[in-house]
Amino acid sequence: MPAIRLPLHPGLADGSRLPVMTAEGGDLRASELAVLVGAGVAAALCSTLFDLNLRIPGHAILRAVFPMACGLAIVPRRGSGTMMGASALLTALVLRTGGTASLGVGAATSLALTGPFLDLALWRAGRGWRLYLGFALAGLASNLAAFAVRAGAKSLGLDHFGTRPLALWWSPAAATYALCGLAAGLLSALVWFRFSGRGESATEPIEPEQ
Repeated sequence: MPAIRLPLHPGLADGSRLPVMTAEGGDLRASELAVLVGAGVAAALCSTLFDLNLRIPGHAILRAVFPMACGLAIVPRRGSGTMMGASALLTALVLRTGGTASLGVGAATSLALTGPFLDLALWRAGRGWRLYLGFALAGLASNLAAFAVRAGAKSLGLDHFGTRPLALWWSPAAATYALCGLAAGLLSALVWFRFSGRGESATEPIEPEQ
């Protein structure tokens, strides 16, 4: 299999609360690929099979971003989010084809876009508040995209039978989708990443004592 080159993200590596598998070098190892695929599969399974019963429009984003943030904490490479997003979407399609479970259009949108938006929002982020802000903005962007797709489906009459009509749904949903996206991204960052780094950069070796 040809090598997949994904550079290390120093801010993610330095701030992770979990053991980091990634070292210097751009080639993605098989063990790292397995973690990213597993995180994407976990995000899809959580999104399709695990119901939080919150009854808040837009809360499904938490089930997508939380496992993917965990994957970034273990494999902190640029582009890891996109790989997890592809794995999650493929898993969701397999589950739908097999009749095991399916997602609404909004949840499917957030599942597919959360990973790429994490890569985009965190591309230049360092440790500390910038890292937390990147996660929050990625959650917000993903959920606003999900809101737009869900609103479009409602306007075309393609939403689930028995749900609230667009005229009654869109105004409160716009607020809850935005708040849930921000909260999900920030909560995931708080759980998997430190506000400050380890003290030494993850990319710089510790000098031996003289």
